[in-house]
Amino acid sequence: MSIEIQRIGGRIGAAVTGVDLKHPIAADVAEKIRDALVEHKVLVFRGQHLDDEQHQRFASIFGELTLAHPTVPSVDGQANVLEVAGGEGARANAWHTDVTFVAAPPKATTLRSLVVPPYGGDTLFANTAAAYDDLPEHLRLLADRAWAEHSNEYDYAEHPQFRSAEVEEYHKVFVSTRYRTAHPVVRVNPDSGRPNLFIGNFVTGILGLSKTESRDILRLLQHYVTRPENTLRHKWQVGDLVVWDNRSTQHYAADDYGDLPRKLHRVTVAGDVPVSVDGVKSYVIEGEFSDVR
Repeated sequence: MSIEIQRIGGRIGAAVTGVDLKHPIAADVAEKIRDALVEHKVLVFRGQHLDDEQHQRFASIFGELTLAHPTVPSVDGQANVLEVAGGEGARANAWHTDVTFVAAPPKATTLRSLVVPPYGGDTLFANTAAAYDDLPEHLRLLADRAWAEHSNEYDYAEHPQFRSAEVEEYHKVFVSTRYRTAHPVVRVNPDSGRPNLFIGNFVTGILGLSKTESRDILRLLQHYVTRPENTLRHKWQVGDLVVWDNRSTQHYAADDYGDLPRKLHRVTVAGDVPVSVDGVKSYVIEGEFSDVR
């Protein structure tokens, strides 16, 4: 059976069939998968049922793996694997791009499902390149020139919905080392050459503007990211693996499954330092992470 890549969303997402990720991926197939990721932003592999070693081997076709997380502990014995479990304060029900509070956020994220609820718990994805293209010219010019501060202190765990002793403890771990980084509001994806709105829930504000001004502008730009035309909703089945281009997407974990169990494992791929449309690189304000390339 040969690999097939079929579009599943109008602007984002493709399903990949005809490849068994339990086994090493041939070089030509790996190249097709990498090209498809740049084109479609999100790739869905159903029914793979990988273990942690197989998961990491597959993720490595996209590049060098990162540590599981700058502050949150990894799965025991697996430095590159992060457990995402709904009952432990990690319900990321806010639109975000992974780990943007460091200078070189992950290039790609891979997530596989181990336990899924019988209903709810979907993950939504948004195409930030299409969002940029949708901007009226005057907003695009504003975004091109703006820079924003990203910090792990501005985390989804602070949402009032999550107030509990367990979540407070998780949040203490999450912010145990503070990271603050300045990124361009528009970054260029080095593989596609396309500009993307690079914002999301780790943004604390736009540099040089007040909190009120920042909030209003970010809300306006974020509206373009999450327009239904730019989104894909993935309903998890046990054994799925989904990979997304972290440079050109945001995602959101729907918190609609109550106290039902949900557990996934995440492996991320090292990225480079974002570059603005005029060629300026992001820079650290506070906190260095060893995975910066």
